Amino acid sequence: MTPLNANFAGLGTTIFTVMSALAVEHGAINLGQGFPDEDGPEAIRAAAARAVMDGPNQYPPMMGVPALRQAVADHDRRFYGLDWDWQTEVLVTSGATEALAAALFGLLSPGDEVVLFEPLYDSYLPIIRQAGAVPRIVRLSPPDWTLTAAALDQVFGPKTKLVLLNTPMNPTGKVFDPQELAALADRLCRWDALALCDEVYEHLVFAGQHHRPLASLPGLRARTVRVMSAGKTFSLTGWKVGYLAGPAGLVAPIAKAHQFLTFTTAPHLQVAVAAGLALRHAYDRGLDDDLAAKRDRLVAGLQRVGFETLPVDGSYFVTARIESLGRGLADDAFCRWLTTRIGVAAVPVSAFYDGPEPPRDLIRFCFCKRPDVLDGAIDRLERGLVVAA
Repeated sequence: MTPLNANFAGLGTTIFTVMSALAVEHGAINLGQGFPDEDGPEAIRAAAARAVMDGPNQYPPMMGVPALRQAVADHDRRFYGLDWDWQTEVLVTSGATEALAAALFGLLSPGDEVVLFEPLYDSYLPIIRQAGAVPRIVRLSPPDWTLTAAALDQVFGPKTKLVLLNTPMNPTGKVFDPQELAALADRLCRWDALALCDEVYEHLVFAGQHHRPLASLPGLRARTVRVMSAGKTFSLTGWKVGYLAGPAGLVAPIAKAHQFLTFTTAPHLQVAVAAGLALRHAYDRGLDDDLAAKRDRLVAGLQRVGFETLPVDGSYFVTARIESLGRGLADDAFCRWLTTRIGVAAVPVSAFYDGPEPPRDLIRFCFCKRPDVLDGAIDRLERGLVVAA
């Protein structure tokens, strides 16, 4: 047979799909895949329903409906003081993953080097490699996942084209602090590199922390594209509505890649998200406070049954060490055992690594679930781990 694409043919199914399927097969409580078990604000869902009936339901503009692009520009101005021209500097995509793919395809050329931070979301590397670019990975270490200036100096150089930064970070829940962002900004300017910022959890940041887009730092607006997600912001992950903002000179080639990936996104969902972005109360202090309470509930339960949990300042996820409970198993085997024997699904953190010898003692739990679901998971862990011991 003619050889297939080497970048994709050898890839396995994502760990999130694998663990979710295993959870269904064994009737496990799924704390693996990162999606809420409650839908987002009723007002936004009602706006989508009205838009379906009112129409039009034909192709919307390739860049996105004007109302949503304007709403994104207004959002960034209101929250971060970023001033984007909605007509040339905002693009709507079919989810943030598509936004990231379009940005990488639109900005990278063969031989370009891309700086990334490990552990990392699993969509990044296949697209970077398909674009012919070369990943340059900085491995961050638990428990605080600190990014140092020295580590940056090891990977930046004349071939550095782009840095891909995820903050708040999946899977670690880390929010990069001002010193880390300043060190990164300094290298970006010094080496005349671009930044692609995956900021889908921007509104899921907990008390004591503050999300600051890299684009808001001095000198960074002209070289930064930031990616956002209505699915994460409004707990509507199945809608797959994402958007990005950046300088017109960068958005233009990204839009040209986007037109051959999905071209556009369902118009009624775009109209509804535009309405949602205007509802400040829908996400200003509600969702993050609710998630913080769920985080605390799950962390307390995990610690009670013997897990050591790592700090989490944003996102849907908490990382736990399995050393004291892991039965001598590596993280992937332990997650399978936990799912099939105890009835609780988690995700092995080693799945977020590309380099050799990833840590094998960390697993990720998702806490964006109803309190009764979290309590049920802890109850199963408490009973099951005692019996297994």
